Amino acid sequence: MAEHFHINTPLLESAAMSKRVGTTVYLKMENSQPSGSFKIRGIGYLCQQLKSRSKGFVCSSGCLFFGTLSYYHLNIGTVLYSSWLSCVHDVFIPGGNAGMAAAYVTRKMGVPATIIIPSSTPHSVVQRLKDQGAHVKIVGKVWDDANAEALRLVKTEGLSYVSPFDHPLIWKGHSSLIAEAAASLGPNVKPGAVLISVGGGGLLCGVVQGLKDVGWMDVPIVAMETVGADCLNASVKTGRIVTLDDITSEAKCLGAKTVCTKAFEYSQSNEITIISEVVTDKQALHAVETFLDEERVLVEMACGATLAAVYSGVVHRLQAEGRLPALLDPLLVIVCGGSNIDTEQLSILKHKLQTK
Repeated sequence: MAEHFHINTPLLESAAMSKRVGTTVYLKMENSQPSGSFKIRGIGYLCQQLKSRSKGFVCSSGCLFFGTLSYYHLNIGTVLYSSWLSCVHDVFIPGGNAGMAAAYVTRKMGVPATIIIPSSTPHSVVQRLKDQGAHVKIVGKVWDDANAEALRLVKTEGLSYVSPFDHPLIWKGHSSLIAEAAASLGPNVKPGAVLISVGGGGLLCGVVQGLKDVGWMDVPIVAMETVGADCLNASVKTGRIVTLDDITSEAKCLGAKTVCTKAFEYSQSNEITIISEVVTDKQALHAVETFLDEERVLVEMACGATLAAVYSGVVHRLQAEGRLPALLDPLLVIVCGGSNIDTEQLSILKHKLQTK
């Protein structure tokens, strides 16, 4: 088996974005991962770490193993397989970008997977999951609905549960992208800020861990969400974890109703500065279209939320408010992924948002 499932993604300087914000902008191109997003880092690392342990638990988008050393579970599909990867039985997990990563990892391991996804998942993504050899089960409208089905299966199978974004091994896997960025930038360059999008908070936790690992805890994180998928921002505003009533944003991959506890704790900590910001779906879509025009790369709405920090003037506003320095060191932008978008889906989004 390979040392890891993810690749060291390119770190590209964007001349166009640098001109917009008045400082150098570096793009960490996680959309170029084999599964299309950063998710493969955490899920791949989780699977590799747990495959040799002896007590079982389930990940809704990661890996689990069950019982003795002779059997494991992957709830990526939840998959039961023997220690020599001879397949015995397959089970289940919620999909989207996590599902794409899970399907890729299980295919590489030679293990069958059943991916549980909500009905909001684009047809093109469903097809790509099937192309990876996964069995696809559609449950509910948003991620939380699919996750509830995974939890039901956990209960009926008598297993423990691990979230696709709320587990230390997931965060450790995601932290590798910061280590890669630091190595690419070299010892004499430190970002003025890291720009990311937030759904359930797994990437945020991984980035914080990565910043700790490379000694960059003085670098602020600008955590971007869209209106209607803003569970972190709602929690930060109230000072407690808030569960959204529904996901109304078109950025469905940010569609967790509740942010993970660790991400919220980081947002309240004096250990690191996390600036929570929200943009509209139209701003996120504008960012997607502008990025396509300027960088010739198509990304999904969840990624557009991050890019909107530059394209919609959020960075400039934060500088004017004194929350980011007026003379800003280079920006590190995590281009989180684009597996849930194609030209047809982009046209559908444009039509939806034009009529709102």
